[in-house]
Amino acid sequence: MDSLIAASARALAAGDALGALKRVALRDDPPALALRGIAMAQLGEHPRARELLRRAARGFGAHEELARARCVVAEAEVALAVRDIGSSPRSLMAALATLEAHADHANALQARLIAARRLLLLGRLDEAEATLARLSARGLSPSLAAVAELTAAELALRSLRIGPARAALSRAYEAANRARVPALLAEVEEAFTAFDRPAARRLFADGEQALRLDEVAALLDSDALVVDACRRRAGVGNTWRSLTRRPVLFALARALAEAWPGDVDREALIASAFHTLRPNESHRARLRVEIGRLRALVSTLAHVEATARGFILRPLGDREVVVLAPPIDGDQASLVALLSDGAAWSTSALALALGASQRTVQRALAELEAAGRVRPIGQARTRRWLSPPLGGFTTILLLPVALAME
Repeated sequence: MDSLIAASARALAAGDALGALKRVALRDDPPALALRGIAMAQLGEHPRARELLRRAARGFGAHEELARARCVVAEAEVALAVRDIGSSPRSLMAALATLEAHADHANALQARLIAARRLLLLGRLDEAEATLARLSARGLSPSLAAVAELTAAELALRSLRIGPARAALSRAYEAANRARVPALLAEVEEAFTAFDRPAARRLFADGEQALRLDEVAALLDSDALVVDACRRRAGVGNTWRSLTRRPVLFALARALAEAWPGDVDREALIASAFHTLRPNESHRARLRVEIGRLRALVSTLAHVEATARGFILRPLGDREVVVLAPPIDGDQASLVALLSDGAAWSTSALALALGASQRTVQRALAELEAAGRVRPIGQARTRRWLSPPLGGFTTILLLPVALAME
């Protein structure tokens, strides 16, 4: 490695992308191309960065598989930054195997962190936790240690483990201070603000109350029967029934919970579940069927009893009933939450993260664009979608999650 390459690499490690480019901007050898690609990524020029990294990987010879593997990992990180999460992770896993075979522990850890962060974006929290569990943080550079702790903190926050999240962020802050990379320190400080922002709303008959993440966690751990509209489920303590794929049952459960301790008349239940204001006998018959299904689903949590005018929810054990609502309303709340991270998402990536069809996402984006809540950039296959960051509250509870709720 010549002196200019070494000096450029040191500048990149310190977060000085312009200083790195000054040393290698006019060079086209593979090591210089790789460093230029990383520098362009740090400056936000992601398409150019991916092009340079691919050229560098092609330029390394057959005997330089370690250098090629490092380029693959760097390109995978750029892909994560532009939310290109639909591609197969096989190349990243192959590069990880090469790095581990050559005892390049730092870059191998970077590859695992990229894989874990991709899983977090997809809501596959169990797999992300398993990936993080295989990491060894011994002997890490401060910047890598900070990224590892940030990833661990995000996983803990998504799982509503507030204590471990605070501890991980504190370790990330210490590591970022040692690394002296301003962008990394700013990312950690931004993550801390999630604890103080409203994360959900507790609905009452006469109003609502904004809740922080720690208050949400305490409520979910309490003895109350919670109908969680953020993750579309109902439960008590560790016993939950998922209603994510059963929208009619969830609408009925929410309407009954919002009216507790009173009952709800049949016409109101039909309107909330079937979206019609002119009920007929077929709607009333369908309501009886859906109420029977809801009774069976929540039988270990509550009874759904008929009254003279409709139905009433009676939790077992004389528990309180609580409705936990998202901090923002609307059918596209999860889509808005994904876009609020400030990154540019493609419709295919959004569909993959939400577990929805691409056409469904396109229709939702069209509605949000008409309302002025999102904006597109680019055309055709290069089109990406952006939304202004939602600084007033945290959207953690609105993000996709693939946890077992049963």
